[in-house]
Amino acid sequence: MFRKSILAGAILALAMCLDVAAFAGADDYVFEPVKAEVKKGDDVIVSVRLKHKATGKPVSDAVIAQTRIDMGPDGMAEMASPLTAVPSNEPGIYSFKTDLTMAGRWLLSIAAKVQGEPETVVGKITFRATK
Repeated sequence: MFRKSILAGAILALAMCLDVAAFAGADDYVFEPVKAEVKKGDDVIVSVRLKHKATGKPVSDAVIAQTRIDMGPDGMAEMASPLTAVPSNEPGIYSFKTDLTMAGRWLLSIAAKVQGEPETVVGKITFRATK
C-alpha cells in the first residue's frame, strides 16, 4: 500500500513537471492583422501574424491550409475575392495579394497546420479597406 502511494506521488510530481508546451493545442495560437487598415483596390497586400499565445513568439513554420476573404464581418460569399500567397521577410508573417474592390470591412478566414500540433489553427481577421 505504501509503495502504491509513493508511486502515485512520483507520477503526479512528474506530470506536474512536464513542459506546458506538451499540452499545447490549436487554441494556444492566434492570428493578428499586421495592419488592420489598407487601401482598397487591386493587388492589395494583407498580412497576418501567427503567434504562440503563451510566449508571444512568432510561428514561422506553419503551413497555410486554407484562406478566404469576403466582404463584411459575417462573410458575403458573393463578395469573395481570390487570394494569392506572397513571400514575407519577417518570421511569423503570412501575406496575401487580393483585390479589395470596395471600401468597408473584409473578413479573412485562415487555417494553418503548426508543426507538432495535431489540430489545425483557425483564425478570422477583419481588415478595413479605405478609399
